[in-house]
Amino acid sequence: MKIVLVGFRGTGKTSVGRLLAERLALPFFDTDTLIERRAGVSIPDIFGRHGEAHFRALEREVVASLRDAEGVISTGGGAVLDPANVADLRRDGRVFLLSAPPDVIQERIAGSDRPGLTNLPPAEEVQALLAARKEAYIGAADVCIDTGRRTPGEVADMVLREAGISGDEKSERNTLLERFALADIGDMVDRDPGLMVCAIAGNPCAHSKSPLLYNRLFARFGMRYHYTRFEWPDAGAIVRLASLLPTKGLSVTIPFKADVMRHLDLVDSHAAAIGAVNTVIRCGGRMYGYNTDWLGVRAPLAHRRGGRAVVLGAGGAAAAAVYALLSLDMDVTVLARTPDAARRLAERFTCRWGGLDEFRGSDADVVVHATPVGMEPDTRSLLSASDFRAGTTVFDLVYTPPETPLIRAAKEAGCETIPGTEMFVHQAVAQFRLMTGIAVTPELVREMLR
Repeated sequence: MKIVLVGFRGTGKTSVGRLLAERLALPFFDTDTLIERRAGVSIPDIFGRHGEAHFRALEREVVASLRDAEGVISTGGGAVLDPANVADLRRDGRVFLLSAPPDVIQERIAGSDRPGLTNLPPAEEVQALLAARKEAYIGAADVCIDTGRRTPGEVADMVLREAGISGDEKSERNTLLERFALADIGDMVDRDPGLMVCAIAGNPCAHSKSPLLYNRLFARFGMRYHYTRFEWPDAGAIVRLASLLPTKGLSVTIPFKADVMRHLDLVDSHAAAIGAVNTVIRCGGRMYGYNTDWLGVRAPLAHRRGGRAVVLGAGGAAAAAVYALLSLDMDVTVLARTPDAARRLAERFTCRWGGLDEFRGSDADVVVHATPVGMEPDTRSLLSASDFRAGTTVFDLVYTPPETPLIRAAKEAGCETIPGTEMFVHQAVAQFRLMTGIAVTPELVREMLR
């Protein structure tokens, strides 16, 4: 058994960790203590003589040495900023984030001889670091526990219970699982209380490659996670089911990217600007919304910075595309079958707009197709080869099939083509880090999809 406690100083990692180790008759590893042993001096001396970079290097060595350890591990909040540390801590383990309000943390660490990490006054430093680390903390954790008003014993009890749910909630959970045709997920969770669940949320979503990809990645990193499908016509019911399971993350797809936002506790600034969420992270009973679609559009088009772009479509994927293209300083026009929809989207971002019949391939350096047309089993294409000019970059966000009718038409016209699999790959890199705190490369994602 491997239990990992992470969090900011003053959240109770050491005291809770010692209690857990004693109750479970397991060894206790405190990474700060192991760092001091390795260095032969105290942590304040490490910082004073060599600086934070040297401390982080020692921390990396210590965490790596615990990759295959069995026991209770307590490690500082800064450790999980390094994805390599997160991968080692997660290997065959369960990660608990201990948190507390900033004022409680400040009170607990007052008088500490640990040097500050910024030039800010102590209270301001705590708030600033907590804000900066929030995304990394949530991603690295399986379970989040607020220790602010709890004793170490109470927190240890919560860790041991692993955030179990009540009998009434279990009955509701099972009813929803039956409706979703996912009764086997309930059986899996009941057999393995430490199992974490992630899912693609959409209607339809049977075509999604996410279960294949994520389950292979979870296995590669030794994580007790299972990725499934939540296919249902109501986003609210999907979010409710997620709250009744040990769910860590949802990949949100058509038609819920906008609707799901009203069911979340917090939406990050990029998703709010786009008006769509494709990633939901759950931690500590709260739901956080993000958008990684725009990163999936942006990365393959970075070489076209400053060009003229046309986005076909006016939905959530189109909004992410417009946001990405504007971040690359492109001149963007939105075209849609319903001109009013194109106008509404374009006005949000101060772009030009029009109907699909206004498309002129010769005016575009980049064309991004952001509608479902051409997704299997649909064999249609909004444009033909005669609509394009050679040299245009055509990016079809549809990824099933890998070569869509639109991509075939663009190739015939001599265009540079980017298949939707590339958007999927790059957004998955960002999404996996949000869900797990682990960084993967596009190359690894492509390998896992083969």
